[in-house]
Amino acid sequence: MIRDHIIITGSRAIARSFAKINLTLDVTGKRPDGYHEVKMIMQTTSLFDLVIVDKTGGDISVSTNLKYLPSNDKNIAYQAVLAFKEYTKINGGARIIIHKNIPVAAGLAGGSSNAAAVLAALDMLYNTKLTDSELAKIGEGLGADVPYCIAGGTQLASGIGEILTPLAPLPDCFILLVKPPVNISTKLIYEAIDNEPIPHHPDTDGMIAALSAGNLFEISKRLFNVMESVTGNIEPQIKGIGEKMLRNGALGAVMSGSGPTVFGIFDDFEKAKASADSFYYQFKDVYLVKNI
Repeated sequence: MIRDHIIITGSRAIARSFAKINLTLDVTGKRPDGYHEVKMIMQTTSLFDLVIVDKTGGDISVSTNLKYLPSNDKNIAYQAVLAFKEYTKINGGARIIIHKNIPVAAGLAGGSSNAAAVLAALDMLYNTKLTDSELAKIGEGLGADVPYCIAGGTQLASGIGEILTPLAPLPDCFILLVKPPVNISTKLIYEAIDNEPIPHHPDTDGMIAALSAGNLFEISKRLFNVMESVTGNIEPQIKGIGEKMLRNGALGAVMSGSGPTVFGIFDDFEKAKASADSFYYQFKDVYLVKNI
């Protein structure tokens, strides 16, 4: 899907790099190498960063509209160029400009989405004709969410997130995203999960069946994230945001990823807009989007 949102003009690619949400998120175990086994259903939303990639003679540069983000090899977009060059053996480089709209460290895979866009853009610019599977293989080494961000849509992700199974699409709806002003360490959340048993798990099979039936009400009833209670202990506002969305008419609400962003699913635009308006006075990062 990522390729469908890239425009090529000469030696420049202009890409939309989309945020994701987790309809379900389950942690099913920990591997000997330290990575966690997960089982989660992910969905692309219409919130996007703009990623511009220019071919260069060999040098690599990254700049963003956020001064605190790294512009060197600490940036995952920079790492994506290095990984692409290593895999394809091309001699060229890239100048990357990213306009961030997706909040950083929010549980929305903004960085992974940037990396996916860069990989797909480079493939198109350099005419290397890689398959999506090959792009995903490169992306897996950059981050567990990168293969999903290359595929997009509604997908069941398992393994460490790299094994993808396409699912029936989420019916058209309005998605309200609200991020409280804190950044959450995914590593810290996984450590907390390792130290306590998980009392409840999502009904993943039920969610897949509800998606197959196209029943937005049943889908919304099954939103669940095992990380929410852990992250909620660190940031108490998470619970309150979800409860407020439900009072405002959301069919369901849950935290995305390791947080702290909470999203609500609405089947009515006016209710969704009114709910968004009720959060603007309190939070800077409030977005009313759709699924794509």
